[in-house]
This record gives sequence, structure tokens and C-alpha cells, in this order.
Amino acid sequence: MGSLFRASKTLKTRKYLSSLSLINNPFDAFGLCQRYCSHSLQNSNESAPIDLSRYPVEKIRNFSIIAHVDHGKSTLADRLLELTGTIKRGHGQPQYLDKLQVERERGITVKAQTATMFHKHKSHGCDEPSTFLLNLIDTPGHVDFSYEVSRSLAACQGALLVVDAAQGVQAQTVANFYLAFESNLTIIPVINKIDQPTADPDRVKAQLKSMFDLEPSDALLTSAKTGQGLEHVLPAVIERIPHPPGSSGSPLRMLLLDSYYDEYKGVICHVAIVDGALCKGDKISSAATGQAYEILDVGIMHPELTPTGVILSGQVGYVVTGMRSTKEARIGDTLYHTRTTVEPLPGFKPAKHMVFSGLYPADGSDFEALNHAIERLTCNDASVSITKESSTALGLGFRCGFLGLLHMDVFHQRLEQEHGAHVISTVPTVPYIFEYSDGSKVVQNPAALPSNPKKRVTACWEPTVIATIIIPSEYVGPVITVCSERRGQQLEYSFIDSQRVFMKYRLPLREIVVDFYNELKSITSGCASFDYEDSEYQQSDLVKLDILLNGQPVDSMATIVHNLKAQRVGRELVDKLKKFIDRQMFEITIQAAIGSKVIARETISAMRKNVLAKCYGGDITRKRKLLEKQKEGKKRMKRVGYIDIPQEAFHQLLKVS
Repeated sequence: MGSLFRASKTLKTRKYLSSLSLINNPFDAFGLCQRYCSHSLQNSNESAPIDLSRYPVEKIRNFSIIAHVDHGKSTLADRLLELTGTIKRGHGQPQYLDKLQVERERGITVKAQTATMFHKHKSHGCDEPSTFLLNLIDTPGHVDFSYEVSRSLAACQGALLVVDAAQGVQAQTVANFYLAFESNLTIIPVINKIDQPTADPDRVKAQLKSMFDLEPSDALLTSAKTGQGLEHVLPAVIERIPHPPGSSGSPLRMLLLDSYYDEYKGVICHVAIVDGALCKGDKISSAATGQAYEILDVGIMHPELTPTGVILSGQVGYVVTGMRSTKEARIGDTLYHTRTTVEPLPGFKPAKHMVFSGLYPADGSDFEALNHAIERLTCNDASVSITKESSTALGLGFRCGFLGLLHMDVFHQRLEQEHGAHVISTVPTVPYIFEYSDGSKVVQNPAALPSNPKKRVTACWEPTVIATIIIPSEYVGPVITVCSERRGQQLEYSFIDSQRVFMKYRLPLREIVVDFYNELKSITSGCASFDYEDSEYQQSDLVKLDILLNGQPVDSMATIVHNLKAQRVGRELVDKLKKFIDRQMFEITIQAAIGSKVIARETISAMRKNVLAKCYGGDITRKRKLLEKQKEGKKRMKRVGYIDIPQEAFHQLLKVS
């Protein structure tokens, strides 16, 4: 009976495969059927549900990887995922956790990504190795994304501080170390890229000791590219980093770390369970909005979304609650079981926006589509501030606050790549304070500042930053010159070792917001590393610089500059605009003005038809009559004509310091 059943089952499978046109020969079908059955059996074993109850808090370690740009964080994360069998070596793309198209194109990490790994380790005093659950968070290295790093560190108890063995300690290494230090995390120094010919691990160990007081004996020497020394990393994580402090018996409290929008599931939230346990079907509430949700799906990132039905105290995972609006998922929010009362978690500091820029649809009718795209994207990037505004030249749009110029650039690129939005961006500005005789006013958009104020301005204040610059000692002179030209004030100057200099400057944010870093890299042959943190406002002599086209101000091109630089900036602006605005049938005058005083002017001559071509000789009055008629027509055109400003003109204005 059993053999008859097996034969009929095989026959059914053979018919099924034949119907799919996979085979022509029935004997081949039988062999393929056997392979198919064994493969499905293997898959069923692989997709067996993960039992998270086997991992109490003592067997969990949460850690992140922090470093300067391009010191090998994402490659190290790849090797650790391969070492634990989370991903297969050679399968998938390199830098597996860099999932955005913009990250792959630019070769940088923009979003912090989480992955859960399982690793067997034999602890001291134990006969049998135990399996530990490790949550790894790969973080960005650029200063503009330090908000991502600070949020990631809130879910961790330790951090791997990765330093390039050839380049040594750099500016963002210093900034990320202090972020981790302030969060009271255990820091494990990892000296990476020791396979490089120019690697000097002993020099880097001495730098770590002198700058951070980290013991040289604690540093791990690795090469993520070749795999050398990686076998010591995870044991060090398990032995040195403490387990999470929560308890599974307490009421549920979880921290909302990140979120993104999925077309099918709605908003997917990344959470860290601080206390208690969360199961599928539970009812939870938000401390920020007070709204209640039902848990539709819950699991871990292993490394993709893997449903587990439950996540317990100390673990990091994802939840799907059926949120449809991105405004409901507030980063840093505390989520808890409905009908329980808990103390909300501290959350995160609000992001401090350093650069403001206008964002307008290239086609005015696409405003609603752009609004929808920005809503979806801000769900995944909580550090952008959005307010609606309107411009006489560009119509309805948004005033956006960013953490830096690269952040702004990446946001624009993601809008275009992920949402198909075509946008025009205005010149980036910083927030100023203008004091009048009857009070002060914060100005984020220069167009909001009157060109001829009725009240007298008593004082102007501009934001400053404390800049950290690390350079080879032979470039000290040119760097000091550049900082002085940008109105910088030197605060600190010291040698890290015999070849590298550490400098601190107070600089106006306006001076570094566009091209300071590019200029710094060009004069130091790419060897400079630069980082900054915001400081207080300082009093300054500021003026509003207007751009006029045929006497009409273009509000989206207005800018606020220092009085000493106004003449030069105005001249550069009108020169650039003259190259990018097309000639019309009427004359165009481009002017830069401070109030009613014009400080620079260029004229684009009109295209004109030769109206005298049909006159073969004849009286001069006939020719003069035709020329006067043409002149009147040009005047009328100039009155009613529309000047189209191409997007390239806005891009070129970004390059004018």
C-alpha cells in the first residue's frame, strides 16, 4: 500500500513537472523530482522558526561598529556575518548592509543597519560552548550622519572602534569615540587593514593611548579584506561587552529606533526591547501619540526580516503594527502594552539642523506628488525638518533643515531615485538672528528678511561651529591661511605624533557650509580629516544680498553675507547667472543689490531681427521709423516677458562661497 502511494505521488510530481515544461524525458523528471524533494526538505530545515526563548539576557550582546569614513566598517560587518553563517561567503553583494542605491553609488554608509547573528562560544569555566545572540549595528562614518550613530548607540552596550592601520586616528574617529564614551559604552579598539603595505599598527596604538587612554594591549589587529585576526573579534565582544540590563518579568517597554515605509505592510519599525516581552497579536500603545495598535508581525533582522512571533528583553528586532501614516512613527518614542502604565524612556535629543534649503517641484503641478514623496522619505530619515513655503519665482515648495551639505545632497538623490521626484533646490542657508529696536527675529529663509526694513537693525548674530582638523604637519601653513580667510579663530594646536597635527577652530557656519571641506582636501592632497560640532552664536556685520532680474527681485536667490564679502560674492553671482540664463528677444539686466544700492551688474543683450534688411538705400527717416517700432516692441516684451531660470543656475550658485 505504501509503495502504491509513493508511486502515485511520484507520478503526480512527474506530471506537474512536465506541465511546467521543465523536462522532456520522464527519467530525467524522476531524477529532478528526487533533487526537488531533497531541496525542499533542506529549505524546510533552514526556515525552521528561531526560538528566541533559548537566549536569556545573559546570552545577548548588543554592539555597534563606529569609525571614520572608509576605515572598513561595512567590510568588517560582512566578515562577521559570514563568520557566524548569517550570510554565505561569495553570495550577495559586498557591503551587504549598505542597501540603498545612493550608498552603493557613493561607497558610503548613510543608514545604520541592524543584523542579528548567532555564535557559539566557550566561556571560562564552562565545559560546553554556549550559543550567544549578537545584535550588530553598522553605522555611517560621515559627520552629517552622526544623528544615526547616536541613535544606534542607544540600543547598544558596547562598540567596536575601527581605526585604519595606515591612516590612524582621524576627526570622525574622535567624534564617534566621544559619542560612545558619553553613552557609557564599553569600547573595543579594532585596528583594521593591517595587510596594507603602509600599515603601522604600533603608531596607531600609541595614538589611541595618547588621545583616548585606551590600552594598546586591548586593541585587536585585523584585516577585514583577508580575514586575518577576525577570529578574536566576536570572543572579545562576548567577554568584554556587558549584557543588556533589562528583565523579561517587567512590564513591556521598547524604544523605537528607526522606521521605513513598505508599500504592502505599511510602516515597519525597528525597536529595542528594554523590559518585558512582545508577542504577535499583542496590543501596544505609543507614549508620544497615545494611539493603540495590534502587533501584526514581529521578528528579527537575520539579516533580512525573519518572523519569530516573539522578541524578548534585551533583543533588537522589527514590528509591523499596521501604521499607515509616517507621522505616527516618532523616532525615540516608547511603546508599551495597552492598559499598563510605564515610565517613558529618555528617547533622543532632537536633531540640530545646520543647513536650510528650499525644495520645489520642477513642475508646479507636481507639488502633491513631492509632498507624498517627502512624507515617505522622512519616515526613514527622521533628522530632516520640513515646513511648507511659497516663492514668487518657484511657486509652492518646502523649507527643509539638514544636518549638513552631504545630508542635503543624499536626501535630494534619494527623492529622485526612490520616489521619482524632480526637484529644484535653492542656495543652502543657515539660521541667523536679527535684533531690531523692538525685539529679535530668527531668519532661516533670506527671502523673509525685508530688503529695506522700516525698523533699524541693532545687531546681527550668526551661528558658529567648533571645527576639528587633523592634517599632516607639512600642510599647516596653507590650512591656517584658509581658516583665516574664512574668519576663523584658532582655539587649539597640538601634535598627535611627529607627523600629524590636531587643530581646533571656531568658524562661522556660513563659511563652511558649501565648499570648505573640498578646499581643505585640495590644499592637503586629500590627507585632511575634518569634523565639526555646533557652538554658540556670535555677533557679526551681516547684510541681505538680493539678485534682481530686470529690476524684479528673485526671492529664491536671495542670500545673507558678511558685509566685507558682499561685493565679491555679488560680482561672482551675476557672472555665473550670465552664463546660464538663455538670451531672450528682449534685454535682460542681472543685478546684485544690498537694499537699494546696486553693487554688481551684467547685461544679456537681446536677440534681434535685422529689420533694415528689406531697405535698399532710401531715406534715413524710413530706417529710423522701423528701428523705433522694433524698440517699442522690445520694451513691451521686457515688461511682460518671463525669464526662465534653469536648474544649472541654482547648482552653480551653490559653488559661490
